[in-house]
Amino acid sequence: MMHNPKTALLLINLGTPHSPKIKDVRRYLRQFLSDPRVIDIPTFWRVLLLNLVILPLRPPKSARAYAKIFTERGSPLLYHGQDLAQKVQQRLEGEGVEVELAMRYGNPSIASTLDALRERGVERLVVLPLYPQYADSTTGSTIEALTQAVAARWAIPDLHFIPPFYDHPAFIEAVAAQARPILQSGRWDRVLFSFHGLPERHLHKADATGSHCLMRDDCCQEIREVNRDCYRAQCVATMQALGHALGVSAEERVLCFQSRLGRTPWIRPYTDEVLAELADQGVKRLAVLTPAFVADCLETLEEIGMHAREEWLERGGEAFELVPCVNASDSWADGVVTISRPQLGMSVPR
Repeated sequence: MMHNPKTALLLINLGTPHSPKIKDVRRYLRQFLSDPRVIDIPTFWRVLLLNLVILPLRPPKSARAYAKIFTERGSPLLYHGQDLAQKVQQRLEGEGVEVELAMRYGNPSIASTLDALRERGVERLVVLPLYPQYADSTTGSTIEALTQAVAARWAIPDLHFIPPFYDHPAFIEAVAAQARPILQSGRWDRVLFSFHGLPERHLHKADATGSHCLMRDDCCQEIREVNRDCYRAQCVATMQALGHALGVSAEERVLCFQSRLGRTPWIRPYTDEVLAELADQGVKRLAVLTPAFVADCLETLEEIGMHAREEWLERGGEAFELVPCVNASDSWADGVVTISRPQLGMSVPR
């Protein structure tokens, strides 16, 4: 008799501090920034930077920022992820699939989640990293951490990874469903697409040819074999797909990258500089999407929704509307099921 292994769908996001208290934020930052795929410099210098500069100075500032977005339920990134896992589980009822959420850093940890799934008899694991575009500091780090945790166990499950979904129709439609009510509610001079930034060196490392990424202005305008793993090119593809889905013309779209740290060059254009340029050009009304994130978090709610909005209005802007992330919306729960079906071995409905 053929054995049908018990299957789990594991959703993994980046992580969040347990609370906005300084000690919890420091613990989270230590784990996050100790990752050599995040701060990709020699270990000696990374340890010095972390212990002599970042951890003594950054936690109090970050804790104040986190305090602005934590709710009675805790961290939005965590509870939106939990709600999403629950909705996806409901949609897969009767399919024999367990759905769980884990975090690359913090809790629920990858290791504890693997242990729980093993105790429930899971033998086949399908993993969906919740990062639309591939970056070594997110998707790559998550895959490495998971494979190491799996390899440390005696019984290794059958393991499958779902690739980045930056232009998957189910993801694009879920984001578009969040944006349509806002875009239809008023007149917008521009629609800003703000993605999380990366150091330029990360893109150069992903370029196997060493002769394409960031070598000319149009290097990211289409996905080809040479840049198939390029984060910036995938962000451009996401913006283009959303523009078509929402009826936003190329002239109305504005691409930018936020959250840069340090003095080394990050991918451009920078969100804060773009906002200043648009204000100087007389642009007054902005709608803003952050489609590098599937759940609202510090970077969307505080950095863009509060800080960037305040700066925009101070520069004379009249309107600044942040489109919520897909979070645990019904359209995104449906999208996760659609994206996961092939790896789960389930047929896609016609």
